[in-house]
Amino acid sequence: MIGRFKPPLWVFPLVIAALVAIFGWWGNLRLQGIIENELRAQLGTTLNANVTALEIWATNQLKLAKLMASESNLRALGTKALTGDGFEFLPTMQEADQLANYLRPRLETTGYQYAQLVNTNFIVVATVPRSRQTVGLPISSAHTSKFAELFATGQPVVITPFKPELLTQRRALRPGPGGPVGPGFGFGQPGTNFFRRNPRPPPTAARGRRGDVTLMQVAAPVRNTNNVICGALALIINPDSEFSKILSVARSGETGETYAFDQTGLLVSHSRFDPQLRELGLLAATNSSSALNLRLRDPGGDLTKGFQLGTNEDTPRPLIRLVDDAVDGVDGVEVTPTRDYRGVPVVGAWRWLPQLGFGVATQMDAEEAYRPLHMLQWLFVSLCLLLVLCAVGMFIFSYGSIVSRRRMNEAELKLKQLGQYKLEEKIGAGGMGVVYRAHHALMRRETAVKLLLPDRADPAAIERFEREVRLTCQLTHPNTIQVYDYGHTPDGIFYYAMEYLHGLSLHDLVARFGCVPEARVIHILVEVCGSLAEAHALGLIHRDIKPGNIFLCPRGGVPDCVKVLDFGLVREYHAGQNRLTDKDTIEGTPWFMPPEAFVGSNNVDPRGDLYSVGALAYYLLTGGQYVFPGDSLEEINRRQLAEKPIPPSQRTENPISHQLGQIILRCLAIEPAQRPQTVGELREWLLASPQAEGWKLADRAAWWAHYPSGPASGFEPAETSTPRATVSINIADRILPGS
Repeated sequence: MIGRFKPPLWVFPLVIAALVAIFGWWGNLRLQGIIENELRAQLGTTLNANVTALEIWATNQLKLAKLMASESNLRALGTKALTGDGFEFLPTMQEADQLANYLRPRLETTGYQYAQLVNTNFIVVATVPRSRQTVGLPISSAHTSKFAELFATGQPVVITPFKPELLTQRRALRPGPGGPVGPGFGFGQPGTNFFRRNPRPPPTAARGRRGDVTLMQVAAPVRNTNNVICGALALIINPDSEFSKILSVARSGETGETYAFDQTGLLVSHSRFDPQLRELGLLAATNSSSALNLRLRDPGGDLTKGFQLGTNEDTPRPLIRLVDDAVDGVDGVEVTPTRDYRGVPVVGAWRWLPQLGFGVATQMDAEEAYRPLHMLQWLFVSLCLLLVLCAVGMFIFSYGSIVSRRRMNEAELKLKQLGQYKLEEKIGAGGMGVVYRAHHALMRRETAVKLLLPDRADPAAIERFEREVRLTCQLTHPNTIQVYDYGHTPDGIFYYAMEYLHGLSLHDLVARFGCVPEARVIHILVEVCGSLAEAHALGLIHRDIKPGNIFLCPRGGVPDCVKVLDFGLVREYHAGQNRLTDKDTIEGTPWFMPPEAFVGSNNVDPRGDLYSVGALAYYLLTGGQYVFPGDSLEEINRRQLAEKPIPPSQRTENPISHQLGQIILRCLAIEPAQRPQTVGELREWLLASPQAEGWKLADRAAWWAHYPSGPASGFEPAETSTPRATVSINIADRILPGS
């Protein structure tokens, strides 16, 4: 029975934990939004700062190259060197010396160490410092488009960092001064021989391998006296001195970095993780830098956490998200973690710079970016877990206290006299209390005493307990349990005494012996109708007729006597008003409740008990099967309203007469008007059925003569009578189908 709920102490930590969880969830969303907005702003600011610095630097380089190329002396000297066509028109030694003497101090002043003149046929015609190994060689095919753009537009260009290529088959291509020479150092194509006669080679180039040398160029057009472009002045830059340093100035946090990449996803600046890249196998030990040695591809997993790259290289891995979008011309900021070239989840911003021909990205490890959020999440989870542990501890303590108190009460009761009653042994328990076998001190009569223990004695339970006694005392029919006495002790234990019965409930009967024969079922139902007839005549409705509340016993020398028990749900019914004198609730055992009871108790009249009698008969005849099985109130009520009951004869092999089957189906009608209108009418139908006299006195006596004798409660069996207990639900708190 579900009464008024008084929350135990251990519920409060759970409620607080739920509130903390809800607040934490809300706070997590708010903080995540704030952190994401701050990350967008931070990454965007860092990216803008680096891009702006690069653009300013590139603009200055272009201006400086254009200024040097437009000087009158350089135009005069350069025109002489650029007017030739092929090796026959290369500048003389004197012209080359004049050009070198003029440019050398300007290169030292501006910070450039190398310069070259390229004619409109993309041939290197002069170098400063001078080098016969490169003069007369074509420029790299990778840079032809940039120089073609320069010659077409007349505007200076920047050529992104690149690796000089090794000289190959140099003797097979053309003869030159001092012996046959091949393709030389022409803006990225020639090999390390460019530095062979260089008096001041950069440290990484003087003795380095191909992977150790990185160069960059800025070129401006050279015009003749007629203002016609006759070639280009190319100034060679060491990108480590300025380009890579600019990208390393603005970094976010401990793991932030900014890097540049070309259209193929090749890294053209340095990574701050070069030592780690060597440990992960992404960078060869012989490479001094990741620039131009690392393709920015997604490894598929976090390499720093032990993920291993696959050995199958037939399908190249895709570029990382930041680089792929930038190459496609899509600029943006991403605060949802995505893998970088190490496989580490990062957040970042990126932009493609078409005027410079490369992209720039700035990123930060997601773990560092979201560290405040993760700390808050850990704090809230820890707090919730502590509260749950507290609730579990309080529950265990409370449960132990309740069990101990109940055992103590029971122990005390065994030592006490409840008025004139001496308690002996516990024979049953239910939702309202416990039942003891007892003896009256003076009359020496064996009695069953039902107790409402103090820990269950809230006002609602006491009210129901008293109502059960008051209404049951009005009933005197032989088939109704008899109440002898009622009272309470000074320490708050309410009790009432009733007749003690030896026998078993119908639930136990079916559980132990299976289907009940038709004749015996009719006998049982007739006696149940006798008990209900008296109750209905007094304006009382039982409302909980079920197998566990019907008891069989030999009584007064009469075998197989029926006793109707548990009038805890009895309500007074006033004829003509069609209303119960109680609040609108759902009460009863779902499988035996009439459809109108699912809407509310105020809709139930005496015909509701007749529905329950029909369901009881169905249960007995079919060996414990319900008319409409279901796991919830809603499912049972839905089936009652939507389906017709299957005749009981179709659910058992035992013979059932057509007349009894029809009587049961009439009792199970949805509409009360289609059922028997009184319990007396139902009793007459049962007595008129073919097997009404089949369960004779001799049969009853023989059955009880073989039944194992033993004590049992006259009010409630020791075990739960049905799989689901009686329920009581307030309609104001629940909406049911059909309401």
